[in-house]
Amino acid sequence: MLATTTSLALGLLAAVADADVFRKFSVERQNAPRKMVAAHFMIGIMSNRQSATDYDDDMKKAKAAGIDAFALNIAKDPYTDTQLDFAYESATNNDMKVFISFDYNYFTTSENQDIGKKLERYCAKSGQLKVGNRCFVSSFNGDNEPTKLFDAKAIRAAARTELYLVPNLSPYNTNVAASTLNDIDGAFNWGAWDSNGKNRAPSGGTNITTSQSDSAYTGWLASKTYMAPVSPWFFTNLPSKAWNFPGDLLWFNRWNEVLALAPPMIEIVTWNDYGESHYIGVDAETDKHTDDGSSTYANNMPHIGWLEMAEPYIAAFKAGARVPTISEEKLVYWYRRSPKAACATFDGIETLQDSVFVVALLRSAGTIIITSGVNNQTFEAGPGASAYQIDMAVGKQTFTLARSGVNIFSSTGTLEVSNNCNPVNLNAFVGIAK
Repeated sequence: MLATTTSLALGLLAAVADADVFRKFSVERQNAPRKMVAAHFMIGIMSNRQSATDYDDDMKKAKAAGIDAFALNIAKDPYTDTQLDFAYESATNNDMKVFISFDYNYFTTSENQDIGKKLERYCAKSGQLKVGNRCFVSSFNGDNEPTKLFDAKAIRAAARTELYLVPNLSPYNTNVAASTLNDIDGAFNWGAWDSNGKNRAPSGGTNITTSQSDSAYTGWLASKTYMAPVSPWFFTNLPSKAWNFPGDLLWFNRWNEVLALAPPMIEIVTWNDYGESHYIGVDAETDKHTDDGSSTYANNMPHIGWLEMAEPYIAAFKAGARVPTISEEKLVYWYRRSPKAACATFDGIETLQDSVFVVALLRSAGTIIITSGVNNQTFEAGPGASAYQIDMAVGKQTFTLARSGVNIFSSTGTLEVSNNCNPVNLNAFVGIAK
């Protein structure tokens, strides 16, 4: 059993943080971005959308939560430009912004001029995110292979418009030339999960934490823009990739880290990547998209509670606050469908705890009651945001807020924990009590 509170998390962070790191984000450069929140949005699974209105629900939900822009991840599919046109039009119609995140799993070094030419077209659209009248551009990867490198100079030359380049380049990667830093305005860090530094869960005594990754980027970028990642989970079980990163209370802990760090920009990973189980927007079975094979572990595994939990944190981030202010009381809870022992061997499974988790967002003190099968535990929670967990047990999962012996609200997850883990599914089921 474990209880973790916002004040404890922030206290620990403050104790270890170097004040100089935070001062780097005073953002002295002209045309530097205001506090901005983006969410990564996968265009590659959108080939079946027929008009701009198919994007309206995403835009409206994101805007209501305080998200400013979607980072539109694109490859080189034949429908890419059609879907970009729809997304840009919807952004304009819904007072949202978008920008392109070029996926260098697919784009090559020789295509940077083509990327610049595409930007010349889309930067002129009214839905485009801009920083000081400069067109904001990002990427996924761009430094992993010599044949797939993000070339800022080539892109700028071909775009024939002013760009604000914040690609996903890494201070760890030897493919990034020292001169590259002079050609970009900042960098986006995809490392939203603790890892072994080789795109897998911590192993062999090697654990690069999210805060260590932050420090590597801020030290490398100095006064340039750091776009920090925030993600709730990672699990994928596809023929081409199958592993997980540590999840558990990541969504709670990472938001508290980000409030303490206070970077100028953050990117939520992701809005709709069902294949990697870190979606926080529309649930997989109701979203209009094509199935990449993830329906076996993403369907009927709602995550919308994570979006609701993010709302007060997004507001706090934009206000420069260190803790969120709670306007609507709720419990956001999550758990896996099976204990680890019920599952086959899986890459990274050992980094997960067999627990159920709840984050309490309260305006005043209350009693949190968690029931997981035969296990039951009670916690006294103060006002604000606080997190709790108890050991997972097979059966129903119930989460209750009580005051003075009277239940205020309660929710029992529609998914029961069972010993059926075939095929392996380490995705999270997220619910809300309010």
